[in-house]
Amino acid sequence: MNFLLDTNILLLYLRENQRLAAQIDALHAPLAAPNTSVLSVVTAGEIRSIAIQSQWGVARISRLFQFVQKFPITDIHVETIIQRYAEIDAFSQGRLPGRPLGTSARNMGKNDPENSGQALWIAATASVLGLTLLTTDHDFHHLDGQFFDVIQLDLAAL
Repeated sequence: MNFLLDTNILLLYLRENQRLAAQIDALHAPLAAPNTSVLSVVTAGEIRSIAIQSQWGVARISRLFQFVQKFPITDIHVETIIQRYAEIDAFSQGRLPGRPLGTSARNMGKNDPENSGQALWIAATASVLGLTLLTTDHDFHHLDGQFFDVIQLDLAAL
């Protein structure tokens, strides 16, 4: 399976306590062949910002860079991803012609100053590249099976 790893999944792999990462590996094996995992440039930037804001030490930042280097990082400055962003945003607002949302509108973090549409870029990337999004975030639930597949991990169940 081919995965796009959300930022919250990277954080689980970078924790000192590897119990949750081991459980993710046992359930989905996103880091093991023949599976392939990819990061969005949005996730790469987001994880660096978290490291700065949380004042991670040198050792943890070094671990972050070593871990991130294992993955291809996809850009978002691609016409198909930009177009899909617009389509997913319109769908999430219940305003995509021919594709009813069937529930109330979802803002996907656009009104959250700490997210500012990052979830939309991640969703568009997963959709265009045909990747399964591995996340703990509920923002993507309404997109599962509509634009791409979502595996949403419940941390309480792990």
